Amino acid sequence: MIKKWFNKLRSDKILIIISLVAGVFIVYPRIIGLSAELSRLSMQSEIVEHLSFFVYRYLFFCLLMWILLTVNVRERSSRFFPTGLLKTAFITAVAYGMYVMISRLISKHVDCFTGLLLFQFVVTFLLCAFTGYVLSLYAEQREREMEIEQLKTENLQSRCEALASQINPHFFFNSLNSLSALVRCNKKEQTLEYINKLSDVFRYSLQSDKKGLVELREELDFLDSFRYLQEIRYADNLRFDINIPESKKNRLIPVFSLLPLTGNIVKHNMIDSENPMNVSVFVNDRDELVFSNPVHHKLDNMGERNGLGLSNLADRFELLLNKKIRIEDKDGVFTVFLPL
Repeated sequence: MIKKWFNKLRSDKILIIISLVAGVFIVYPRIIGLSAELSRLSMQSEIVEHLSFFVYRYLFFCLLMWILLTVNVRERSSRFFPTGLLKTAFITAVAYGMYVMISRLISKHVDCFTGLLLFQFVVTFLLCAFTGYVLSLYAEQREREMEIEQLKTENLQSRCEALASQINPHFFFNSLNSLSALVRCNKKEQTLEYINKLSDVFRYSLQSDKKGLVELREELDFLDSFRYLQEIRYADNLRFDINIPESKKNRLIPVFSLLPLTGNIVKHNMIDSENPMNVSVFVNDRDELVFSNPVHHKLDNMGERNGLGLSNLADRFELLLNKKIRIEDKDGVFTVFLPL
């Protein structure tokens, strides 16, 4: 909204309105004494002439304010502020000279060299110069903020791409091993289904690497394909219980939010007939996606948890949704809460 307001401020229409309002502020001392000056005039022609000159003075300052504001708004870099300051001072001095010349031509030069008039021109100069400097600082701040946001986006994009690339090496070879096992067992239906799910996983990886947020429905479809491959690999010792209301599936979530959670389960836990893994996925009353699984530590990494994937996930939630994920690891159950 601030950016939109700033863009409008630079338009001629807004600058004219600001100039008209500022002109009232500049000639305000004259407005206060106007009634007293008119009371000293007896002839109607003198009153009209005096009012006409007053309107001329007001419009002159409005025009000067508009010119100075236009110059200062266009000069948006604080690094060139001294140049803009000199330019503003030069225009103000030229305007003062023109005012004196016009006043002399119409025989209204009584106030040309008064302290009040000089004060009005100085105030006009300072007000426009200050406004230009503030706008230049604001413009630079906005540019820095946009650069920071762009860097964040690029960093986030690289993280998403790195996360997606996790599917490729080990997962790819494990999938080929599982596929070859199905072929050897002559399980045609399962083999075809496995190939379809595998293609779905890679298709999602290719199509989503440029996205930031996706609907929960897309992530669940990806999880459905991904979990099928893992369930085949672990001979039904890995099971997913997914219970998500249809009304919640249009909520947004960072892309590849469920991949690191599923990957951590496979990476850090023993999954066999003696240690079956039942993963629960549901939405709680706090509108969080809950991803929960029992903990069966592998012997080679007892107590060790690689937090890189979760740290990456937490950072992406903060950048894209400005929300924090919650992690609980107690009573032999590891749970991650993802805000939707």
